[in-house]
Amino acid sequence: MPLRAGFADTDITPPLGAHKIGWIVDIVIDEIADPLFARIAVIESGHSQIAFIQLDTLCLRWTQTNDIRRRVQDRYGFPGDNIMVAATHNHAGPAVAHCGDVPRDDAYIETMVGNIVECFGHALDNMQQAEIGLASVSEWNSSHNRRVVMRDGTASTHGPFRYPDALYVEGPIDPEVAVLAARGTGGDLLGAIVNFACHPADHGGDTIASGGFPAALAREMKDRGCPVTLFLNGASGNICSGDPYRGIDLSLEQMGRALADDPSAALGEMSFAGGVSLNASSHTIQLPYREVTPEEIAGTVRGAQRFVDPAAYDRGMPALLKRIEERKTQPAEVQVVSLGDWVYAAVPAEYFVQLGLRIKEEAHPLHALVVSCANGMVGYVPHKDAFLRGGYETTFTSGAALAPEAGDILADTAIGLIRQSAPD
Repeated sequence: MPLRAGFADTDITPPLGAHKIGWIVDIVIDEIADPLFARIAVIESGHSQIAFIQLDTLCLRWTQTNDIRRRVQDRYGFPGDNIMVAATHNHAGPAVAHCGDVPRDDAYIETMVGNIVECFGHALDNMQQAEIGLASVSEWNSSHNRRVVMRDGTASTHGPFRYPDALYVEGPIDPEVAVLAARGTGGDLLGAIVNFACHPADHGGDTIASGGFPAALAREMKDRGCPVTLFLNGASGNICSGDPYRGIDLSLEQMGRALADDPSAALGEMSFAGGVSLNASSHTIQLPYREVTPEEIAGTVRGAQRFVDPAAYDRGMPALLKRIEERKTQPAEVQVVSLGDWVYAAVPAEYFVQLGLRIKEEAHPLHALVVSCANGMVGYVPHKDAFLRGGYETTFTSGAALAPEAGDILADTAIGLIRQSAPD
């Protein structure tokens, strides 16, 4: 079963004067620290094809995903259902969706989507006979669970231990750095896909546009001989680079170098094969909204934590309540893309690490990986116990409006799809 792979990237940097999202309040870009990219990997084995599209953006909407898939299929004949489109969750990017006070930039989105579709053609043109390798290593120094439990039982997101009431970190991290690498018949790397769970929040609150540490990782990997490196973020809804124990936060350059060391180590352990079975499947489900109380609407419920500008939450509340009343439920696509016994499970959410680890564990003996912020965005999806403690990620807003059971519904769906994808 011969295998071919192709990689490409394209610049999607927003112009100066564009609005950025990721900090709730409206911020206008007046400086570009480094370019933002879309990166694409296309893999073909026999008659099966799959593709990954990674964007240096905070998120993408379901409609944008479907638009990209439709245009690619219409233009190139590539099966749109077999394409995974994932944002890195970069907080220093353009307004690809309405967020807090920030309006969606439709003109930018149209330009971005056009560039992505054009770049997909370049990835197809770059396809050549290849071998695929898959391996993972552990990274313990670059990510941390950002929710600190206080003595009263509430959780404080980004709560440092200099607080006298800080008690312990609420949960685990996911240390796995999973690497897919493709090399040509001459042994040169064609590209790689790196999966790791951590928030890219660099330059979130300032007026600077940047690709964050995923872009720094791609630059570092290019310097090391890998032309295109996609970063697929894992279940990082409660995971960040800031260390609550010591108050240390790695810069995006430090994160990029550290994470580049991990694929370099994985490549040393990797076995390559010239053929692998490919498969893609998905299922769209309806997630319940939470039953909203007056205290949640006012932001006074136990453990509520409003960041940046509390008034921004209030300004968005009427539209949110109207949406819940009219829609009743929130559609969400869960997608599974498999290469042999390695499986990427995509969820359209800022997904808590506990839920991602549950998917990985219950998918055994298949080697499951979780891709968050993929094929749409429903906002924060914490694990059920987090709602008992509160914290920023559970505080009711347009980005955190789903019921406590939503996370397990997504996990159940992903695990079911993974089991269906298991080779006979």
